[in-house]
Order: sequence, then C-alpha cells, then structure tokens
Amino acid sequence: MSLGGQTTRENLCVACHSCNEFKRDLTVATDPDTGTDVPLFHPNRTPWRDHFRWSDDFTHVVGTSATGRATVGALHLNHDDIVEARRRWTLVGWYPPVRDL
Repeated sequence: MSLGGQTTRENLCVACHSCNEFKRDLTVATDPDTGTDVPLFHPNRTPWRDHFRWSDDFTHVVGTSATGRATVGALHLNHDDIVEARRRWTLVGWYPPVRDL
C-alpha cells in the first residue's frame, strides 16, 4: 500500500482506472466551498448517500458535504469522458445504479 497500510480486505477498495489514477495516495483534499482540507470519501467507512447525490439527469456526481465536494474535485468524478459515458449508459438503460449506494 502506498502509505504503508496493510493489504487487507478492510483497507482495499475497488475503483475504476480513472479514479484510481487521480486518487493515488491522497487522503485529504480541499473543499472548494470552504477552502479547508478535509478527508476524502472512504467507501468502506461511510455510505455514499451521506456525501453525494446524482444530478437530475444522472450524469454528474454532486458533493453534498465538504468531503463529497473535495472528493468530486480531487478524483475528477465529472470529467467529460465519464459524464458522456453516463449519458450513454442512461440511454440504453444500464444507468443509473438501481441500488442505493
């Protein structure tokens, strides 16, 4: 692990290549609304819905907390390629996710 943590199931998270490349070994990022450094979202510790929601057309992830906003920015969760992919996935019924993240 890049920060010396154990390679255990509890310490690992599945991520797409793009998110993983932007995440690297970051654990904090700046909330664009407050300018303060906050922890990045940790999917094994906090429910997704506590920090994010979908835009009305399900193409953009919207941060609803300081951690959510910082994570959206740091991981570039709404870069053009993924937004276009989400739009196309929605058109063919593969998206949005059915279960509550």
